[in-house]
Amino acid sequence: MTVGLVVVSHSRKIAEGAVELAAQMAPDVKFYAVGGTADGRIGTDLEKTIAAFESGLTEASGDGLVVLADLGSAVMTAESATEFCTEPDKVLLADAPLVEGLVAAAVATQGGALAAAVKAAAESVRFGPETAFDAAGSPPSQGKGEPAESGEFELINPMGMHARPAAKIAGGLAGLDVEATVNGVDGTSVMELMSLAVGQGGKLKVEARGKDSSKAVDYVRRLVEQGFGEI
Repeated sequence: MTVGLVVVSHSRKIAEGAVELAAQMAPDVKFYAVGGTADGRIGTDLEKTIAAFESGLTEASGDGLVVLADLGSAVMTAESATEFCTEPDKVLLADAPLVEGLVAAAVATQGGALAAAVKAAAESVRFGPETAFDAAGSPPSQGKGEPAESGEFELINPMGMHARPAAKIAGGLAGLDVEATVNGVDGTSVMELMSLAVGQGGKLKVEARGKDSSKAVDYVRRLVEQGFGEI
């Protein structure tokens, strides 16, 4: 892998839990969890964060590190750590929701994306389900004319749509120049895709608009045909 992923949280358990979840979708990616103070309290620690950055730059990163943080002071700690580390130009801070952003970044990294694309994948994830609807309360696929490309695919993996398939779809689509929906929900949102609760034998309808429409539909088709690597 050419990119390392760092999580900076006020809580050690949150940082480690987010990494544990993302690692299920991206087993080859190097993660670094930084959480809590040196004495085990809730908070952030500049020295621990710098140490994580240096470890990532040494062990995992040919292209750079992408960093996700949970709250404001964690962001400030990450920014300060960037200034003090040996290669600040290789550290990219992503403005993204911690869990969904990390999962999207992990899937993009697993797929071989470089740091800028990994950061973009994390930042493409929506901050809340309400953003998947327009001002009139309609899903994004409505009121925008016919999609440039579309496809409907039957799920063959035994568990259907759960966290890992949702993360693979969202992470891949987030790295493309496309607006894509799956069964009417935002194709870059792990949580919205999971909420579809489509089981084995059910179908995913992909509609895509934008430059990479064909790539987006083909990407989902290949994932479905391969059973998301679960069969």
